[in-house]
Amino acid sequence: MDAMQRFKPAKKSDELLKAIFEENFPDFLRFMYPDADAIFDLQRGLTFMDKELLEIIPDRERKKGKRMADLLVKVFLRDGTEKWILVHTEIEGGNDHGFSHRIFQYHYRLLDRYRVPVETIAVFTGDRGQRRPTTYSYSVFRTSLEFRYLSYQIFDHSERELLVMDNIFAYIVLACQKSLQEDKLPEEELAEQRSTIARTLIETNKYSKDRIMSFLVFLKSFLFIRDKEINSKFDQYIYQVTGGTIEMGVIETIKRQEREKGIKTGIEKGIKTGIEKGIEQGVEKGKREEAIAIALEFKKMGLPIADIAKGTGLSIEEIEKL
Repeated sequence: MDAMQRFKPAKKSDELLKAIFEENFPDFLRFMYPDADAIFDLQRGLTFMDKELLEIIPDRERKKGKRMADLLVKVFLRDGTEKWILVHTEIEGGNDHGFSHRIFQYHYRLLDRYRVPVETIAVFTGDRGQRRPTTYSYSVFRTSLEFRYLSYQIFDHSERELLVMDNIFAYIVLACQKSLQEDKLPEEELAEQRSTIARTLIETNKYSKDRIMSFLVFLKSFLFIRDKEINSKFDQYIYQVTGGTIEMGVIETIKRQEREKGIKTGIEKGIKTGIEKGIEQGVEKGKREEAIAIALEFKKMGLPIADIAKGTGLSIEEIEKL
């Protein structure tokens, strides 16, 4: 692998992990607690408490930049009571010797400010040699303290164990394992492993199209591959293994993302020309650009032009000229 092949743009693993943890938090609880459905009343929903978490982290600590993946979530138990769960994720490569002290600080700050006991979970996403402390303790003469918390390291389970768990969070863990091999494997081999994870999720026949699509977007971003042809084959592979049922999901996902981007651009322009007019222009521009981008991608994949026209709203003549 030459220097150009090895170069990969920096990816914000913390933000990607936080988003995928949030979306799949019930399955995260099921992964961490085998009897989760007997403990938690997941039908009552979850409340993500970013504001409360930020309030207990001073600005000087936030500026250090690495705590984007932490989550604070309010859940209901089967007995009707509320509990808060703090999920503290140590991103790949982290071996912070002050980790257990920091997680204890977050715990007692939450307890002190909100008077709510907190269940604390630490998730470590580094290699097999990563430190993964499970306690914080100290003693002074006859005073002592021992703080224990739930700890999980992504290599606590093997690939074989993860693939048979029938839990989407297991596939997130497996993606974390494989991401550590990005610079060590040929892209073709990494692509095969990415496809294996995708196929396993789809074959569970357990999750909605939206959940599958969101995971596939995460997977494609998290296991980064530069080669455009390989990525195009991955998209076509997903189309094939789902019998074409995922196609409109792909289109709608891209449309939504591009539309949001267009609205944002329009708002920025609207600061000078008027907010309402800016939003309108942004939406229209986003719709046109998104349709062209989608059509071009699916044309490369070899999909019928008539189907592409139907899905994007472009004319057959416009697509043929691309």
